[in-house]
Amino acid sequence: MNQPQLILGTAMWGWTCPKEKCFELLDTFYQEGFREVDAATNYPLNGNTDQFRLSENILKEWIDTHGVRDLKDTHGVRDLKVMIKVGSLTNVRTPENNLTKSFLLMMLDEYRFLFGESLDTYMVHWDNRDNKAEIQESLEAMQIAAEQGLRIGLSGIKYPRVYQVLNQGFGFDFRIQIKHNLLQSAYAHYAPFHGQPRFITYGINAGGIKLDISEYHEQSSLKARGGNVEAEAPIVAKLRPIIAQANKRTDRPQITNFNHCGMTYAFHSPDISGILLGTSRTTQLQQSIALYRLLKQGMYLDFYEQLKDLA
Repeated sequence: MNQPQLILGTAMWGWTCPKEKCFELLDTFYQEGFREVDAATNYPLNGNTDQFRLSENILKEWIDTHGVRDLKDTHGVRDLKVMIKVGSLTNVRTPENNLTKSFLLMMLDEYRFLFGESLDTYMVHWDNRDNKAEIQESLEAMQIAAEQGLRIGLSGIKYPRVYQVLNQGFGFDFRIQIKHNLLQSAYAHYAPFHGQPRFITYGINAGGIKLDISEYHEQSSLKARGGNVEAEAPIVAKLRPIIAQANKRTDRPQITNFNHCGMTYAFHSPDISGILLGTSRTTQLQQSIALYRLLKQGMYLDFYEQLKDLA
């Protein structure tokens, strides 16, 4: 039975999560035995053009500080796995991008230089095209990345069917990132790729929803994204009786926050191979890791069934 892996997200790094906190998150994540980190050229997606590519630079600095780049060196971190999404040209939340073959190969060279042996997965990001000839050329670039030993992925693809048809000539075992939570899911949109544990969920907390509005703080991701932190999210009222029922069991920790709900739903959903954690505090990360280990034991399957009905 496939069990999703945990992946550390970086979308808020340099935005609501300052560098020193990012380093603490990476330290904790790595010390707990996890290795994969997700990044993208346009993170943080905060609209501040001065911070374009800041998140990946923080990640690179941690690797350079804590790890090694020379395989002859026997010290430091050597097994971090970086998943990078490329194509976006801006971090102002618009789909402006460049997915030409030449640009993707240029960025491949750059990320090879930046992350060295830590580069693991190369992803096409935010593609609204339906032009087969153009997408064919993008896949030709990805073929070169695959020949260099990288895994190939997709994120934010408007026309998955075009990729599915063209992939018959390449045979990529795509990793695919999708938004998937209790409020919305892109899983059905990628129907041509169903049937394999290839999907990596992000946004499991639906933008940062809290069960208790008093828990929102100045750097809460929901507030940073312009959400309403003064009123309770409508889904919370629907969750309360479900959580109360699940918490009647005394053989497991109580469900106390929305993150528990989002992680449980994502972990047991069909075809999920990874869960992106967008935590900004080490306490949140540690709680997520603790829950993840219980989920692997099947401790909250009954809760998932109720969440599935709600979703």
